Amino acid sequence: MPASPSTARAINDRLALRLLQQEGPLTAGQLKQLTGLSRPTVADLVERLAAAGLIAVVGESGEQRRGPNARLYGIVADRAHLAALDVRTEGVSVVVSDLLGAELARASVPIADDTGTGPAVEQAVALVERAAKEAAAGRLHTVGIGAPGLIDPATGELRDSSGLPEWHRRLVAALHERLPARVTVENETNLAALAEQREGAARDRDTFVLLWLGHGTGAAVVLDGRLRRGASGGTGEIGFLPVPGTGALPSATDCDGGFHSLAGSAAIARLAEEHGLVAAGPAHEPPAAALVRAAAATPGAPRCARFLDALADRLAIGAAAVVAVLDPGCVVLAGEVGQAGGDALAARVEERLVRMSPLPAEVRASTLGGDAVLRGALLTARDGAQDELFGPSPR
Repeated sequence: MPASPSTARAINDRLALRLLQQEGPLTAGQLKQLTGLSRPTVADLVERLAAAGLIAVVGESGEQRRGPNARLYGIVADRAHLAALDVRTEGVSVVVSDLLGAELARASVPIADDTGTGPAVEQAVALVERAAKEAAAGRLHTVGIGAPGLIDPATGELRDSSGLPEWHRRLVAALHERLPARVTVENETNLAALAEQREGAARDRDTFVLLWLGHGTGAAVVLDGRLRRGASGGTGEIGFLPVPGTGALPSATDCDGGFHSLAGSAAIARLAEEHGLVAAGPAHEPPAAALVRAAAATPGAPRCARFLDALADRLAIGAAAVVAVLDPGCVVLAGEVGQAGGDALAARVEERLVRMSPLPAEVRASTLGGDAVLRGALLTARDGAQDELFGPSPR
């Protein structure tokens, strides 16, 4: 059935807004050429979007001809402000951006293990409020949160998980109460995968697995362009994967004895110590990242080469299990440690996968590292805000 006039207008408006988002400011003539719409239809939608405060004249084209046809229209970036949070067990980081995703403010605060739930929540909420003030954001439209743990697929809420501080779950409720904004939460590793697919190492892949290597371990699964969460939201809890070489088995409440015991930051730091490696990095990153970065910078040095080989042996165990079950064709070594290892570590893991699995799998190093969670949370917030402000999706 043909679309009604109102539906057709909504489809045309959304198409024009997406083009302005992707291409930057455009003239009415360029919008006509890119959309294939008639000149009167383009004139109508430009007038309609400008009246709604979504687009405005931002300049003129460089052509000799001046006048209405040379006006450049762009999305009004401050139509809405967004925030993204990366919530870790040891602290919180926040980025505030405009509607197009341009970063306006960034801040972080450490939260000690012995901080009470109430004070920890207050520190995190105050951080968001300060960042929004620094960005001159009168109010936040959408807040995207990346947090460790399981997200209930039915409610979209962070589930109570053993081993994680209570302030994580309280923070989401506090932000709902204190901010006049939409607040969404997603597993941190899933957001990292979204960011790597949109802006990082997996831009050309619609099927891949991301192995998160930071303070802890995790995985995200993207199949045929879709993030897969599982029946309970637990897809990718690879830290609990029983593996050889740990001398124990994980339990339902503790991943010690699982893959985490081979590939978590503390385990990698012990492995580096066994190989006589010492390195110091920024206080906010996992200790293992500095050690791996130093080794990857001089992979020809015997001690560094032996350490990277031993680490690749460990990572390949988890990667091979994932490849055997999912056949993703590509594994991204992500997080601070994955990025620190770079091509030197990725190549070693891929070499071992070739020997261990009949299924081909390319191994790539993250290009976003620990920042991937914030980027993924910001992309999610931006998509949600634009979906609401730009009108209903065309069907």
